[in-house]
Amino acid sequence: MSNNQNKSAMWKRLPIISHYRKAVGLQKGMLVIGLFLSGLFVLTAAFAPLIAPFGYAQSADEEGRFGAQEAPNAEHIWGTTVGGYDVFSRVVWGTQTALMVIVAAVVLSIFAGVILGLLSGYIGGWLDKVIVVIADAIYAFPALLLAIVMAIVISGGQSSMFGGIMAAAISITVVFIPQYFRVIRAETIRLKAEPFVESAKVVGASNVRIMARHIFRNATRTLPLIFTLNASEAILTLAGLGFLGFGIEPTAAAEWGYDLNRAMADATSGIWWTGVFPGLAIVLTVLGLTLVGESMNDLNDPRIRGRKRAGKNGKSRESTEAASAPAVHGTGMEITNE
Repeated sequence: MSNNQNKSAMWKRLPIISHYRKAVGLQKGMLVIGLFLSGLFVLTAAFAPLIAPFGYAQSADEEGRFGAQEAPNAEHIWGTTVGGYDVFSRVVWGTQTALMVIVAAVVLSIFAGVILGLLSGYIGGWLDKVIVVIADAIYAFPALLLAIVMAIVISGGQSSMFGGIMAAAISITVVFIPQYFRVIRAETIRLKAEPFVESAKVVGASNVRIMARHIFRNATRTLPLIFTLNASEAILTLAGLGFLGFGIEPTAAAEWGYDLNRAMADATSGIWWTGVFPGLAIVLTVLGLTLVGESMNDLNDPRIRGRKRAGKNGKSRESTEAASAPAVHGTGMEITNE
């Protein structure tokens, strides 16, 4: 029985679930909308082969080649592009490309940022000063400009799937490392002065063991919050690369930024469907991830959470007092004790 209770308690403490349980009112609505849009994005990427009726670079079937710039119809529900590609299929397949960039970029930046933050915060001294200066210098670089440079260095200007994804992932990794580094470093400095760390030193635990077993677990609790806020930036960087012509070619993978770039000429001709749907995919995905991140950020702030709970409890008390108050009859506000 106790094991089941412990499992239930652990399940309720998971990041998204615990935030949902604490959210009230408008904050809960924002979190639900963000989770819905983010979940839709992930599920679409996972089941893209089943959802998309055509391949991302498919321009013909057994009946012949697709028409260029066809308006939405029964066969192509979102129309076709100037190259004869199905817009709906490319938007669906584009979720996979975006998700791969998010995973690659954020995983690399978390891995490097956490290690550097632990070493810098725990060891301190000259190592801490050097890493802090380098992190501040890197943080000043624009992510998109660095992504363009990395696209040229990695793929030589050839927009392959690997080159486009790695250019965006590495540039985001380099720019976002200082964010994770700062958070982990600050938490490490705070935690190394706690009594349980001092006790571990007394019993002879090594520095590596203390950082890995005692500090790491407590210092990384805010990482899910930073992940959601940075994931949207990864999508925007990849889309910016494609829009500026440094993205992924349509024969290598589907990418929303490239499709928007190709749709610019269509807009002047009244062909709206080639640009509207990839643009909506970017907006809704970024909106969902941002709503989740901002909601988690507010719910992690005890002052905001306290005000929301106080307001909710206040309304509950008012309704309880109103229900238990004596009945009032008549327009003259005459109180009767029946």
